Amino acid sequence: MKVEVLRVLTDNYVFVLRGPDARVAIVDPGDSAPVLELLERTSSVPDAILVTHHHADHSGGIEGLVRRYPGVAVLGGAEDRGRFRGQTRFLADGDEVEVCGMRAKVLHIPGHTAGHVAWFFPEGTGGDAFVGDTLFGLTMGNLFEGTPAGMLGSLHKLRSLPSRTRLWCGHEYTRLYMHEAAALDPGNERLAERILRLESSDGPTVPLTLEEEMATNPYLRWDAPAIRDRMGTADDLETFTRLCES
Repeated sequence: MKVEVLRVLTDNYVFVLRGPDARVAIVDPGDSAPVLELLERTSSVPDAILVTHHHADHSGGIEGLVRRYPGVAVLGGAEDRGRFRGQTRFLADGDEVEVCGMRAKVLHIPGHTAGHVAWFFPEGTGGDAFVGDTLFGLTMGNLFEGTPAGMLGSLHKLRSLPSRTRLWCGHEYTRLYMHEAAALDPGNERLAERILRLESSDGPTVPLTLEEEMATNPYLRWDAPAIRDRMGTADDLETFTRLCES
């Protein structure tokens, strides 16, 4: 899979996926203008629009795209029914869809919003997961419509993907939260090395790799002894809840 990355609004990402044929899919179009420019410049026709959740900075460009390409499929989670305009398919956890000649599995990952989904395209020993605002580099999404228990289940689902999975998140936040991560996990040598690399460059950090996030992102390390010792907790939910409160 080839993924083209568009930076829109303030710090949002829109992803344009190219499969084995000439069609493309668009993930989380918060703004239609840059997507339309790319499609017209490359003579591309969208096969589908994939939406992780209803927030306007992820769905606000759908109307403009549908106006230009009538009949394009707009896929989202079943629990987002009626929460953004233009949705044509309502998918549940575990559903599989074909997009641009590629198979994607739908993962319901509530927490940031109730209907949030991820789109996972397996490939070989890894794949690509479009995770919206559930997980970011070195942090996680705000719990606007969920609980720590619900988000823990969602992150556990993402953590269970193949370690070589590439993670495409909805915002460029890694440097913004790297020192917060270090404060939560100060003895983590992998994290310290990562921060040094981040401080020596200013380029995009997306895609992330699941393996690196599992080793350095405190919000995926709720069962690490160092995190539990620092939080003074004994089980997964208690530890994760304390992380959410930090």
